[in-house]
Amino acid sequence: MGRSLLSQFLNLSSTCPRFTSSSTSSGLQRRLHLNYLPIVGGVSSQRCYCSVAAPEPTISETSSTSIKKRIVSGVQPTGSIHLGNYLGAIKNWVSLQDKYETLFFIVDLHAITLPYDVQQLSKATKETAALYLACGVDTSKASVFVQSHVRAHVELMWLLSSATPIGWLNRMIQFKEKSRKAGDENVGVGLLTYPVLMASDILLYQSDLVPVGEDQKQHLELTRELAERVNHLYGGRKWKKLGGRGGSIFKVPEPLIPPTGARVMSLTDGLSKMSKSAPSDQSRINLLDSKDAIANKIKRCKTDSFPGLEFDNADRPECNNLLSMYQIITNRTKEEVAQECQDMNWGTFKVVLADALIDHLHPIQTRYEEIMSDRGYLDGVLAEGASKASDIADATLSNVYQAMGFLKR
Repeated sequence: MGRSLLSQFLNLSSTCPRFTSSSTSSGLQRRLHLNYLPIVGGVSSQRCYCSVAAPEPTISETSSTSIKKRIVSGVQPTGSIHLGNYLGAIKNWVSLQDKYETLFFIVDLHAITLPYDVQQLSKATKETAALYLACGVDTSKASVFVQSHVRAHVELMWLLSSATPIGWLNRMIQFKEKSRKAGDENVGVGLLTYPVLMASDILLYQSDLVPVGEDQKQHLELTRELAERVNHLYGGRKWKKLGGRGGSIFKVPEPLIPPTGARVMSLTDGLSKMSKSAPSDQSRINLLDSKDAIANKIKRCKTDSFPGLEFDNADRPECNNLLSMYQIITNRTKEEVAQECQDMNWGTFKVVLADALIDHLHPIQTRYEEIMSDRGYLDGVLAEGASKASDIADATLSNVYQAMGFLKR
């Protein structure tokens, strides 16, 4: 749970501020169980995120009569979804959708903060949505939609921007790294304000928890700080005097960090995260890679000269990364994998790992082809998901407009 043009962010909804009556708002809040992840993309903490505790919050199992906590997350439609996206996010969504109310979306607005292929954006967005479903996201349990199809994301981003100190954005590590690589003349404002859009993604849905990778904790922490800042500036008695319900405008979300698979590393450098932006395709396993491509990439991936295989040796980052991949793909415990592989050489283990990856990804690839062959089905899923998401997002946005003093229509 981003890539340039500012005009895309200014394509705001043509509708005017919408307000709900206090009775409607209160009913909604009860239904949503008010109280995200630093992401979505992030999303900062996807798709910016800082000093946030890593352990997963203790959450009791929800009964059929209780109100489920809400989780929101998303992945960018830039390049092919790779094994890191899948093991670090999407695979976990499949289990989360059974315990929580879940909204999963394709963060296409984030995808334009750096140079991108205009001709490919729409195609990649549909392909990403199809992969969500092929990986096991169940539309009877989760809402799946496209970020730009819910205009409230951009509207709330603009409102939040007015309350975001520029110093908060200047300290974002991802902005510093990406702007340094691209150069000031090639960096749009969207890269700087990316964390505000991510905050909008999360806060719109009054999210309780946000699945987030280690590299996104700073962005989530910013989201939490921004929620508290807006609640202080505009919530409470100030909001009530304007006819609102009072109290907090936003829930302050908590991070949900998976115990394993949160950070899958590159096949060519065990110290670097697997990434779509890496120049070499050899550095990642894409979910749609052929059997031969997967076998070739694993055969050529970086290893070391130590005897045997082991987890958690700081001098062997590639070994730990490959064993972790194998562990998650095969749904086995760390102890089971360590015992099986401790006396293997790299040649033997690479064949075992490649076969496991091929077997695991084959049904996903088959299901993906079925979904992509029926575009009407996919369009319907995204339309229904956007409709459900808009109902929640518009209620939050109406409250924010009201609390910030905008004229009601």
